[in-house]
Amino acid sequence: MHTAIPAQERPLSAQVLTFAVVGVVNTATYYGLYLLFLIRLPYLAAHILAFALSMTGSFFLNARFTYRTRPTWRKFLLFPLTNATNFLVSTAGVYVIVDILHAGNRFAPLIASAAAIPVTFVVSRTIMLRRSL
Repeated sequence: MHTAIPAQERPLSAQVLTFAVVGVVNTATYYGLYLLFLIRLPYLAAHILAFALSMTGSFFLNARFTYRTRPTWRKFLLFPLTNATNFLVSTAGVYVIVDILHAGNRFAPLIASAAAIPVTFVVSRTIMLRRSL
């Protein structure tokens, strides 16, 4: 029988890799749900519902697989801060890439999103592994 290693004892690189995989799964889930809801709902309603459901899934996947911690209501309510962090960092990154570095806008969101992963990971890890939460 295999016992899970607590997150604090797993290598940080394993946590980052798992976090990235959960992010890919979350993005695919969001997009699939968005397309499904778009059949019956206006695009904005489809987006909001798909986003909320995929973020909920992301919370539980990260709790179970990335951080191996017990999900709590407090952590669940704080978890959207990871999305806010991702939005702020990636938006700032797009601005820097396009307006300051003049590198073009075609791939700027992808580069900025990739750069946001470490910051988002730190915020997520803080929320999920904090003892008092």
